[in-house]
Amino acid sequence: MKAVTWQGKRKISVETVPDPKIEEPTDAIVRITSTAICGSDLHLYELFGPFLDAGDILGHEPMGVVVEVGADVTGLAVGDRVVVPFNIACGHCFMCRSGLQSQCETTQVREYDSGAALFGYTKLYGQVPGGQAELLRVPLAEYNTVRVGTDLPDERYLFLSDILPTAWQGVEFAQVPEGGTLAVMGLGPVGQFAARIGVHRGYRVLAIDPVPERRAMAERHGVDTFDLADDVIDRLRDLTDGRGADAVVEAVGLEAHGNPGTKFAQQAVGLLPDAIAQKVMDTAGMDRLAALHSAIDLARRGGTVSISGVYAGDADLMPMKTLFDKQISLRMGQCNVKRWTDTLLPLVEDDADPLGVMDLVTHTVSLDEAPTLYETFQKKDDGCIKVVLKP
Repeated sequence: MKAVTWQGKRKISVETVPDPKIEEPTDAIVRITSTAICGSDLHLYELFGPFLDAGDILGHEPMGVVVEVGADVTGLAVGDRVVVPFNIACGHCFMCRSGLQSQCETTQVREYDSGAALFGYTKLYGQVPGGQAELLRVPLAEYNTVRVGTDLPDERYLFLSDILPTAWQGVEFAQVPEGGTLAVMGLGPVGQFAARIGVHRGYRVLAIDPVPERRAMAERHGVDTFDLADDVIDRLRDLTDGRGADAVVEAVGLEAHGNPGTKFAQQAVGLLPDAIAQKVMDTAGMDRLAALHSAIDLARRGGTVSISGVYAGDADLMPMKTLFDKQISLRMGQCNVKRWTDTLLPLVEDDADPLGVMDLVTHTVSLDEAPTLYETFQKKDDGCIKVVLKP
C-alpha cells in the first residue's frame, strides 16, 4: 500500500509499504477513504524528530470502510463505514469508564510515562502506524471505531476523528457562563470549531489570529475576529467591560508566534543526537508560550483558560503570580474522543450543518501530494486552513 512517511525534519515522502495485517483477534483493517493533515502533525514535521524513526507512517484523522475483522470482533462487520478516533482506548478500564479515554490504562505508553497510545504520533504515544495511508490496522476495533451512515460525504464525519471533539472538549473545559464571552486564541482547524461551537451555544465569541483567510472563515460563522496586533489584548479587554473574557480557549500550542529565543532552542534540538534531544525535550522549557501567556492575560479574574494546543516541555516558565492573583482555572489535555461522539454525531448529520463542518477544508488532494501540502499547510500559504487527503 501507499503511505505518508516521516523521513526527517521537513521531509515527508509517500512510500510503498507492506499492507497491515490482523495481529490480534480484536483488530480490524480499514480501507481509508479520507484522511486529514492535523495541525499537530506539523509539530512532527518541524520539531518531534527525536521521537520518530525514518519510515514512520503519519496521520491520526482517518475514516473509511472495514475490509477485514479479527476473530473476536462481533460488533463490526466488513463493509461498515467508520471514523477512527485518534486515541486508542479499551473502553472498560477505570480511565475509559471515567470518560478519560486519552488516559486509557490498557494502552498507556508507560515507557515514556505517557497517556493512551495514538495513531501516527511518535514513540511518546506508542509509534502506532498512522492513518495517512491506503489501509489502517485498528487495534481494539469495536471500541476504536465510530460507525456512521452511508449517505453523507466523508467531510461530514471525518472531523469526529479528532479536531471536532477536541474543540468541543476545549469549550466544555472552558466553563463559559450562560451568555458569557469566550475568547479563542488561534483560528486553525481546532480554533475554528471552538469558535463556532461557542456561537452555537449562544456565547459572544472573540477570536485572535494573524492570518486574514482564517479570520474571514470564522467571521462567516458569526465570530468577531481580531488581528494579532500589539494592543489586541487591551482592545478585547475594553470590549468586555475592562475585565477580560469569561474564558479563553488556547488553540495554538508550542509553536506560537513570538519568543525568538525559544524558537531558536526548538531548532537547535533538531541538531542533537536523538537520545540527547529526547532528554532535552522531556526536561527543558521547549515551548513558545506567547499564545498561552496571552490567554492568561486575556482571561478575567476568576475566569478559565482551556488549553487545546499541544505542548511538549516540562520546564516551561509560567506566570504563577498572575494565575494565583487572578484566580485563573486551567483545564487541558488530549481529547477524550469517545466521550463526545454521541453528542456530536447528530450535529454533523444535521442538514443545517450548525458547526459548519462543510466549510473548513481548503485543500483536497491525493495521497501522493501530501509532502507538498505539509509544506503549504505549515507556511500557511495559498489560504491553507485544512487539508484532506484521498488515498
